[in-house]
Amino acid sequence: MARRKTRTLTEVELEFMQVVWQLGECGTEDVRGVLRAQSRYLSDGSVRKVLSILMEKGYLTRRQEGRGFLYKPTVGQRKANRSLVSDLLKRAFGGSAALMVASLLDASTVNEDELDEIKRLIAEREDQE
Repeated sequence: MARRKTRTLTEVELEFMQVVWQLGECGTEDVRGVLRAQSRYLSDGSVRKVLSILMEKGYLTRRQEGRGFLYKPTVGQRKANRSLVSDLLKRAFGGSAALMVASLLDASTVNEDELDEIKRLIAEREDQE
């Protein structure tokens, strides 16, 4: 069965976007270099294909530079993260933020500093309402 197409980022697309967010405007060789440093060895064609998909999804734009292209993010990391969380919330937790947070707290080791930060964020949100 074919994979459904989604506007949210796949694991590989997110990996590429993290590189582009880190570098800003960059070419395929720049992306390959960062991935290679992370022990991810991909062909130029594979890198170009993923960048093309990210353009189709609206996450990147490109401009001609010499014989190649330079890619630039059109979506900020924070906005993309919100989209990923929203998609996970809908698909895995039926839209229930409480279930999602409970699952996060059950499944991971949340240290005291993180727990304090979560409490602070909740209090801040309550003050806004």
